[in-house]
Amino acid sequence: MKIRVVSSKEEINTLGPNEEIVHLTFRPSNTDILSLVTKCPSVKALHVPPSYKNTISRSTGMFLEMKGIALIEGDVWGHRKDINEYSEISQSVYDHIDQYRKEGFSDKEIEAKMDRELNMSPDLLRFILKNRQ
Repeated sequence: MKIRVVSSKEEINTLGPNEEIVHLTFRPSNTDILSLVTKCPSVKALHVPPSYKNTISRSTGMFLEMKGIALIEGDVWGHRKDINEYSEISQSVYDHIDQYRKEGFSDKEIEAKMDRELNMSPDLLRFILKNRQ
């Protein structure tokens, strides 16, 4: 899974309509989020740093919920945007999930195990588990 990293308001206009997960490295306004959702009708999740998630208004949160778009808290550690505009979730994450499910672990148990193993935000991990059914 690829996460498109967006580092400025101006960059929203460069997004393609098929983006599914977008990480915002800047503090988005309601207008920025509306522009992003309009520009990317296939978006399934917005990934924002923890300090920014708390500043998103309730009305915008409700708008995203009505659209079926998850608001995920977390960071993309070690990503260099000058090298690649996408941050990728490693295939090994999916392999671990599949293996744990084969072993009969519940999603909560998988989340707890993988939280200790990976440097990944719990919200993002829950999103991946939910969408990897």
